[in-house]
Amino acid sequence: MRACAPGKIILSGEHSVVYGAQAVAVAIQKHTTVSFKPLTESNTINTLFAGISSGVHYPLHALGSLKDKLDSRFESFAQGVLPIQKILSKPDDLLMYTLSALVHHLPVPGRASSHSYLPLPGRLSSTSDLPLGSGMGSSASAIAATLVLFEHLLDKPLGIDQRFEMVRFCERLQHGRGSAIDAAAVTYGGINHIQNGCVKQLDLSLGSNWYWIFTGKPQVSTGECVHFVRDRYESDKPLWLEFSAVTASMIDQLERGASLIDTIKANHRLLCRIGVVPHSACNLIKRIEDLGGAAKISGAGAHKGEAGGLVLAYLPDQGMIKSIDVLMDDYQEYIWGHVEEDACGARYIGD
Repeated sequence: MRACAPGKIILSGEHSVVYGAQAVAVAIQKHTTVSFKPLTESNTINTLFAGISSGVHYPLHALGSLKDKLDSRFESFAQGVLPIQKILSKPDDLLMYTLSALVHHLPVPGRASSHSYLPLPGRLSSTSDLPLGSGMGSSASAIAATLVLFEHLLDKPLGIDQRFEMVRFCERLQHGRGSAIDAAAVTYGGINHIQNGCVKQLDLSLGSNWYWIFTGKPQVSTGECVHFVRDRYESDKPLWLEFSAVTASMIDQLERGASLIDTIKANHRLLCRIGVVPHSACNLIKRIEDLGGAAKISGAGAHKGEAGGLVLAYLPDQGMIKSIDVLMDDYQEYIWGHVEEDACGARYIGD
């Protein structure tokens, strides 16, 4: 049994969406695929997540207590007692928490309480096209795929809006009080507008002028970076209004098929202002601007270290395509590619 969910790229609104500004994100043709194989002679779920961990054995009877423990840790984080990176003991905990949260949520016939129902024992594994720490929504993608997989296994499908809320609820363990951007993109697919937790799908197309460049996993997590910005700028309402105006301009220009060069440059300058664009990313973006394009950090960025995660580049003229090829020869350590939109969100893909 397998399910998959797309990753995402934020076009505009990272950080600012947390403070009520609008944001726009696109689901992309890079996926996390989660598989489950039942194992009858077992009383555990064994995890094996490629590139994340070497595997953990979770006793079925302990899933409820795992959820309670992680909920308690999140409350400690919310009260300022525990740092965000201390909520999850191991990466595997996030998807097992997702499974436990789903089981507690679903009304299963004949179940006296949420603790009296256990899923099947088996092996839960995953593979992903999404680079970890890239700002492409790898954790939300894995959560969404896990939900869809076990919705199918338990024959208890959620409504798509319920699934969005569940992804968002579970992902708080990874990113603290982050936004709904990732949850929206991986659940609904396509291009989504997000503001104050409300999601609206936009009938827009990006076109073929966009590229993603992964400059390396940041030294800090998304949650740490969100905290850094909150501590310094949470009450700066004029700043967040500037971010929101940039996002509104981007939507308008996408609708009209107009150039987004100036808007993306303005977005980049705002992200520099809040201190989340490392020096190396600034240099790369400057070189893209020198080609006649524009670029910006997409995702949390980083307030420490040289790696900034994902850079989104916009090159409106066909003649620039060869130029970006030549430019990226100078950045052999980076991986990059063309942004391809995925119109579908998380889905079941077969037994």
